[in-house]
Formats: sequence, structure tokens, C-alpha cells
Amino acid sequence: MIRALALSALLALSAAVPVVAAGPIGTIERGHYACELPGETAGVVALAQPEESFEIAGASRYRSPQGNGTYLRRGDRVIMSSGPRNGSQYEVISETLLRRIDNGQPGRLRCYWRGR
Repeated sequence: MIRALALSALLALSAAVPVVAAGPIGTIERGHYACELPGETAGVVALAQPEESFEIAGASRYRSPQGNGTYLRRGDRVIMSSGPRNGSQYEVISETLLRRIDNGQPGRLRCYWRGR
């Protein structure tokens, strides 16, 4: 009986704890990341989103048009951990391409490394 209650309490607590990206801690390539939305097949290939673009400055810091902050990379996830984009998440598609996570799913916004 006590074991069942303890297990039940543990399961309830684990359901309340948010899922955090797992994997080794790392960084992403320093430099400018230009962000865009996909365009239309019959028209513009991509729609630039300069207000979503950012620069990785080093030491896990980013700069954006809205201000500066820090980020954490865990495995294939980049999480903006402070500053104006606190809580924003991106999936690492390749070393030069990120995709923003919206509502737990890969979104349409993609950000690619443009160089230093």
C-alpha cells in the first residue's frame, strides 16, 4: 500500500516537471544566423525575418535586435536561457541550420549560419 502511494506520488511529480533537452552540453558556431520562413513554390523561395535573426558571440552568448542573452545547447537542442528570447528553443538540423521549436514541434522558422 505504501509502495503504491509512493509510486503514485512519484508519477504525479514527474508529470509536473517540464521535459528538458538531454544530451551533451555544447555550443553552436559563432557568427550571424539569418532567419527566414519558407516561401511559395511559384514565387519567393524564402521570406527573410530579420527581427528573428541573431548572432552567436561566444561563451554561450547571443545578440539579437531585441537585446542580448545567453543560450544552452544540449544535444540537438538550443535553448535561449536569458535575455529577450528566454525560453525560445531551436532544433539543430546541421552545424549550419537551426529550426525553431513551436509548441513542442519543429516550426516553420529556420535560421542558417551566414558566417562571422
